Amino acid sequence: MTIASFIPSVTGLNAMSHSLNTVSDNIVNMNTNGYKQKETLFNTLLGNRGFNYGAQSGLHSSRVAITGVETWDRDNILQQGMISNTGNIFDVAISDNNNAFFTVNDEVGNIYYTRAGDFAKITTDGVTYLQTKGGMHVLGFNAINGGDEFSNNASEIIIDVPEIMPQRETTKAQIIANVPSQGVTNSIYTLNIYSENYDGENLNMVLTKDETRENAWFLSFDMQDGTATGDAMEILFNTDGTLRSPEVVSASINWNDGSSSQVAIDLSKMTQYAETSQVFRIDQDGSPSADLTGFTFDKDGILKAVYGSAASYNIAKLAITGFTAPENLDPFNTTLYTANADVGNSFYVDTTDLVVPNSVERSTVDLSEEFSKMIVTQRAYSLNAQSFTVNDEMLSLLVDLKS
Repeated sequence: MTIASFIPSVTGLNAMSHSLNTVSDNIVNMNTNGYKQKETLFNTLLGNRGFNYGAQSGLHSSRVAITGVETWDRDNILQQGMISNTGNIFDVAISDNNNAFFTVNDEVGNIYYTRAGDFAKITTDGVTYLQTKGGMHVLGFNAINGGDEFSNNASEIIIDVPEIMPQRETTKAQIIANVPSQGVTNSIYTLNIYSENYDGENLNMVLTKDETRENAWFLSFDMQDGTATGDAMEILFNTDGTLRSPEVVSASINWNDGSSSQVAIDLSKMTQYAETSQVFRIDQDGSPSADLTGFTFDKDGILKAVYGSAASYNIAKLAITGFTAPENLDPFNTTLYTANADVGNSFYVDTTDLVVPNSVERSTVDLSEEFSKMIVTQRAYSLNAQSFTVNDEMLSLLVDLKS
């Protein structure tokens, strides 16, 4: 019997101690957003010399001696955590895609990946960034002039929007209304429109009945702050009350300040029934000027500034990254990961319907499972300690026999 007889129990004690550390880490992070449960795995620690039984023993020989146990840790990166609503406007979660990670960087440009979407608006040196709670900058594709087009390259999301949204010019509109088939000679429908210099003006669409023909009306326009003309001067209906022509008319407006506008008006859903003149709905793509009221994410991962008129200004679309082998990402800290050669290719994920706004992905830790592991680990540690003690007693006895 030699000192080497202590090695298996010592490695066992070290392994169980490390395993308990992993369990403790999981438990303390049970409420950490985006945290992925870790587990400690064990494998045989092999010696470096051959170990052979004699042929007469009838036992299969082993090429190396088993001298204990060692550990390695695995992060369950692809495990989906429960998505929980927080009500916070900058919180976002990734839904139904385990191979998708928010992309962030630090102050020197190092790239990291995370599932923790509890972001915040932070101003540093006069610049307002979207950041993680740990101070990392969130990366995204910046919107071009607040519209629906985005840059091709991901960069830090900077929140810089106008405090007042100017009015947006009306270029197209749709009216859903009924024109009385009898009892009136004219009917007026009013559209509220906007131009570069006019923050909401009434454009009256006047239909005057053609007394010489059935189901025919003359079309003209009237407005206070300008002159409007149309490219089609008559509206025709079928005998069943549906519109015959035209489906779209173009109104040319010359404003009193010398500017001009062109508005395409969709009439395709207008009807001519016996009922009274009635407007059911008017839609148009213009909007009035309004003050900034807040921010929001949509389900496509687009961060928007919201204004009192319900108009919005796109800021950026989140850069969400996937990998050929995401399970090989290296853990950097509690919720951050770094890429390595084993993850394969990286690519930006299509964010359509991928993001859950005002929510976060919770920790994947199962507390009951961790308590079970804790009990097993404690028992294993105790047995390894007992093995060490027995080895110590046997060695002491051997020393006493020789003395």
